[in-house]
Amino acid sequence: MPDSLLSLNDVSLQFGTKSILEHVSLSIKRGEITTLIGPNGAGKSSLVRVALGLQKPTKGKVVRQTGLRLGYMPQKLVIDDSLPLTVLRFLQLAYRSSKADALSILAMVEGQHLAGQAIQKLSGGEFQRVLLARAILRKPQLLILDEPVQGVDMSGQRELYRLIKQVRDELHCGVLMVSHDLHLVMKQTDHVVCLNRHICCAGLPENISSHPAYLQLFGQAEESELAIYTHHHDHQHGLSGDSCLSDENSTCSDENHQHQGDPK
Repeated sequence: MPDSLLSLNDVSLQFGTKSILEHVSLSIKRGEITTLIGPNGAGKSSLVRVALGLQKPTKGKVVRQTGLRLGYMPQKLVIDDSLPLTVLRFLQLAYRSSKADALSILAMVEGQHLAGQAIQKLSGGEFQRVLLARAILRKPQLLILDEPVQGVDMSGQRELYRLIKQVRDELHCGVLMVSHDLHLVMKQTDHVVCLNRHICCAGLPENISSHPAYLQLFGQAEESELAIYTHHHDHQHGLSGDSCLSDENSTCSDENHQHQGDPK
């Protein structure tokens, strides 16, 4: 497809006898935000590594648009507290960027006021905003974000998701985002992929129920880490992410299958 930036075609990944990804096929398109969800051990970070070209799949093929510019925001980045480093200098070190370019990108994520601050002194939300700025320094065509709001409070999460959508609109790039916070990203997401080693289901997001039972489920994220959302079929997941059941209206890859969950 002409607007496809990156495609995974029947990709499988195996470490020894351990199956990490099984027959995964998906396409990331320009101008769309695709959110990847799934329980712990579903293979989300492994899929990101494959998409970035850091991990070669055992089987299948990864097709990238010729000359594709990638931007990547890691789940974590540790900086030595003893290193004298301002936000501006941190950004300039990436791709040997000019001061003007770094300041321009900071302005894009509404973080220009952070330029002279020590990067170690930033709050969680401020630091994630700077990491987002670093990821878009090269004006990427595809932006890959691995848990971009980790360690950020609720209001900061909303702001970051708003900025991600704003960046998508300004750069007209594709976005592949891993998230556990689907109740917040739902309004900012164009496509949802549920992964549990294989793609259980995929489709357009709908409004999340505000039923107290759902809120109680989401409060148990440490156990399931799989946000429940509604699709156009009755595909269901258990709290542990161990099962996937589908009907004829589902885009599930197979029926009545079970997974035990594997390391990322």
